[in-house]
Amino acid sequence: MKTKMLNFAVLVAIAGIVACKGSGSSSTPADSAASDTAAIKTADTTTKEIKPKGAAPAWAPNMKPEMQAVIEKLESYGDKPIPKLTAQEARKNHTPTDAVMDLMKDNNIPKPVFKVDTAGKEIPVAGGSIHARVYTPKSGKSVYPVIVYYHGGGFVIANLDVYDASANVLAEKTDAIVVSVAYRLAPEHKFPTAHDDAFAAYKWVLANAASIHGDAKKVAVAGESAGGNLAINTAIKARDTKIALPTAIIAVYPVAGSDMNTKSYTKNAAAKPLDKPMMMWFVKNYLNSMAEGKDTRINLVAANLKGLPPTTIITDEIDPLQSEGMMLADKLKAAGVKVDSKNWDGVTHEFFGMGALVPQAKEAETYAVDQLKKAFGM
Repeated sequence: MKTKMLNFAVLVAIAGIVACKGSGSSSTPADSAASDTAAIKTADTTTKEIKPKGAAPAWAPNMKPEMQAVIEKLESYGDKPIPKLTAQEARKNHTPTDAVMDLMKDNNIPKPVFKVDTAGKEIPVAGGSIHARVYTPKSGKSVYPVIVYYHGGGFVIANLDVYDASANVLAEKTDAIVVSVAYRLAPEHKFPTAHDDAFAAYKWVLANAASIHGDAKKVAVAGESAGGNLAINTAIKARDTKIALPTAIIAVYPVAGSDMNTKSYTKNAAAKPLDKPMMMWFVKNYLNSMAEGKDTRINLVAANLKGLPPTTIITDEIDPLQSEGMMLADKLKAAGVKVDSKNWDGVTHEFFGMGALVPQAKEAETYAVDQLKKAFGM
């Protein structure tokens, strides 16, 4: 999804955000300075209590107070709704990441420092190349497991910086290298460009793991929202092309279906930061035609899921995508895949990574890290 944005919980966390801030994925600051942005998301201190200013919104009466404070801050910017904008305009909107950072500043929550180094890499793809940012823990090991990470944003918005926090926290807490992939965005690059780029990046990591101090036999894939879809599709294509399967899959509120009349779509049609009109806007920008919504690369719940590696699905209550994420977990289990899944109530799409402010985000971050460590045998 285009607007995936926002990350983890209580001052140790940080993760990705599927909402976009700034220009597309090809336009990012120096990789070595990226951690400055992510660092604002989490800190290794006690979380300060964050309270909302008003009553819970009618569309989410049971929203957790910290989550509500983030949404209030996001709405305070007064940006035009994304469905009323072009993709280029939408990429300039404030994101949940902005809201988290501003709330931390407002409440004097310190900016953490990650024990992670970053460097840029260019990955060849059909028609050119894409950028990737490599996050390497400073723990001093000679070889690390690798996580290929795909950001959110509906295949249309967001970039590596918006999800810098997710990559940093996964690298530091899992003690693994994270390769964050700046796949090409729509509508400049229509379906299936993002999917093809995601798979090309995975193959590049398998072939070049040693050059970044990675272990080619321990490569997981992970992503949020649209990125969760890309992670699962990458594993499916690895299976179908008979190359090494990922060690594990982490999919956070993944785009997994084409039915916009599910229970959660109906319940959360007006939710923030992701609502039904925004999802429709993403689809229209990425797909060449609405009929492509039935393609199993989009409609994962109808895909052949047999033979995939252990998969973790994270969902949240206040999210149009909740139902399809839960359905995907059930479909994976029915296909014989080892599946772990958890849902968090009272939080919205993009909560993953808001660890500096939202306790439930911290829990989700810890859960993802533990699942990866288990898969890597750590």
